[in-house]
Amino acid sequence: MTDTLPAHAPPALEMQEILRGQHPNPFSILGMQGGDKGAPVVRVFAPEAAEVTVIDRDSGKAVATLERIDAEGFFSGSMGKRRRLFAYRLRLRAGDTEWERDDPYAFGPVLGELDEHLLAEGRHEELYRRLGAHPMTHEGVEGTAFAVWAPNARRVSVVGDFNVWDGRRNPMRRRYGAGVWELFIPALGAGAIYKYEILGVHGDVLPLKADPVGFAAEQPPATASVISGLPRHDWQDSDWMQALPGRAMTQEPVSIYEVHPGSWRRGEGDRVLPYDELAEQLADYATDMGFTHVEFMPLSEHPFTGSWGYQPIGMFAPTSRHGSPADFARLVDRLHDAGLGVIVDWVPAHFPSDAHGLVHFDGTALYEHEDPRLGFHKDWNTLIYNFGRVEVANFLRASALYWLREFHVDALRVDAVASMLYLDYSREPDEWIPNRFGGRENLDAIDFLRRTNATLSERAPGALTMAEESTAWPGVSRPVDQDGLGFDFKWNMGWMHDTLDYMAQDPIHRKYHHGKMTFGLHYAFSENFILPLSHDEVVHGKGSLLGKMPGDRWQKFANLRAYLGFMWTHPGKKLLFMGGEFGQEREWNHDRSLDWHLLEDAAHDGLQKLVRDLNRIYRDTPALHARDCAPEGFEWIDGGDAENNVFSYLRMGGDGDPPAAIICNMAPVLREGFRVGLPHEGRWREALNTDAGEYGGSGAGNGGTVIATAPGAHGRPAAATLTLPPLAVLILTPET
Repeated sequence: MTDTLPAHAPPALEMQEILRGQHPNPFSILGMQGGDKGAPVVRVFAPEAAEVTVIDRDSGKAVATLERIDAEGFFSGSMGKRRRLFAYRLRLRAGDTEWERDDPYAFGPVLGELDEHLLAEGRHEELYRRLGAHPMTHEGVEGTAFAVWAPNARRVSVVGDFNVWDGRRNPMRRRYGAGVWELFIPALGAGAIYKYEILGVHGDVLPLKADPVGFAAEQPPATASVISGLPRHDWQDSDWMQALPGRAMTQEPVSIYEVHPGSWRRGEGDRVLPYDELAEQLADYATDMGFTHVEFMPLSEHPFTGSWGYQPIGMFAPTSRHGSPADFARLVDRLHDAGLGVIVDWVPAHFPSDAHGLVHFDGTALYEHEDPRLGFHKDWNTLIYNFGRVEVANFLRASALYWLREFHVDALRVDAVASMLYLDYSREPDEWIPNRFGGRENLDAIDFLRRTNATLSERAPGALTMAEESTAWPGVSRPVDQDGLGFDFKWNMGWMHDTLDYMAQDPIHRKYHHGKMTFGLHYAFSENFILPLSHDEVVHGKGSLLGKMPGDRWQKFANLRAYLGFMWTHPGKKLLFMGGEFGQEREWNHDRSLDWHLLEDAAHDGLQKLVRDLNRIYRDTPALHARDCAPEGFEWIDGGDAENNVFSYLRMGGDGDPPAAIICNMAPVLREGFRVGLPHEGRWREALNTDAGEYGGSGAGNGGTVIATAPGAHGRPAAATLTLPPLAVLILTPET
């Protein structure tokens, strides 16, 4: 470094701030400056070079060799007789090596004023088109544009292998109006890994951060973001997508197969299946089984595999464990081609405290609350989003929209909604702060959920949202304009807990728990319900569905067949976690494949056949699905026969649809001569019997048909005398 800085050099203090990575506005120092009166000046920080020459980009001629004015690699020089700014490149030399590159500080902003305005107001609903890392051509040069929200940072830099992870080399331009930092780096393209180095509000360098709006990430345990840009795929599902807005899903059959992609099946050597292999195998299997939808447990990038995705960091990045974003797009397209809807679990309730994630992102509680009484989940050791901050709410809404629009996902199942709605969720009296009215409701979260559902309804017509909400919060699936939360469906957690508790009872005691099976009908139509037998019921020591059933091996299978028959004929849409369809015996383990070899056993094979047939009859019988969410779709024949452990009821479809009669015998007793009231005389077909021999049952039943005659029973004009198989469900439909 010279004793006296030349005239073209920046002020010494500002140059030192560049060298120390502390300058808040590098574009005021680096790049081409001036040019109004005197010759332009070019300044470059290039510690990798011994010599830097400025090249006229249009002519390719050398204009000036810059003076090295600091030994650490700060170069500066006048452009001689030139009086105007011009497009240039840099030629660098170190020893015998020479190379050329464009100067990132020669380029203007990528974000427009409207972007800045919408981001500041929290109204940039597609902010993922501006934030993140986007390969693009900017001012005629190919490269990648980066943008990240960090309003309290003193300096933000893009770092990666391309600049040896040196935060001094690519500090970003600050857009003060929105608290966003941006930078275009020429020649950097898809596949490069990167993070952000942030100088926090107190001047300390924070742990390197992954991109909150990164579209791809390294495979864990590595944590860097990967330049990818918006997913690119030649979609073939236009007919499917165009049909979505016109579908009334409350009136259609919805049978959901819940899948953890890392443990549904494994390849040779216990290999996790990539998205492309999942696409073929899962599409074929779910279609053969008659499911209407596949629901994936969270696919957002997450550092801890044992969280099953429920502690995500990459809210815009499909997990790299199974491939690239383009690979995931092909999976969705393949499932649509097979006639299957795609649901993805989405987790806006909380995020993990991993240092490379959102926690204290710019040195402050930016995405979370500073006060742990508002911002910390004791149950999961995670942080709660600050839903009242408009930029955070905007970030999450954009994430939801991203999955629906960019990946053609049909629905989002929103996780842990109850934890969002209540300020005192899982907290002791002194561990929470009341709202401004003194109540326990999280007003910011309520507003966030309503606005999110309204936004998705407007911008992704036909897409659905489903709430995992475990309390009696009113109007979860009521429209926002009717003072509801705006979800399309709600998981019926109460039905699940009650009925599983009943089924776990020894049949000799079930008469004392009869109301567990009937209570759900008191509120079955207060929401648009999904009946969930999800992953949560087969982990953490709860055992498998089959393992919950009482009795010997034959009775366990009979109980589970009967329970699934009850579920598939009960009002509400259906959801079954993988493995439940063939009687997985051990508890689910996210690190192992399901035990597909069990299908070599007749009992497991029979259960799978039953689920396949339940899906078929549910889909083909309007009485079983058209009024799943309407009280007109259900009538008890006899819901009070506790002594016999028998439940009988009617399901009705639309006008002109024949009814279905369901009789459930939850006792291990063959009942002959059992009289059941029916709505009219005539021949009724035994459309399904869960005790059929092909399902592994005893084969008891009614020979395929029964005759209903007068006088009636149970207040009905007709009745049929039936044989009720033990631990079985019968579905009767009138012959036409």
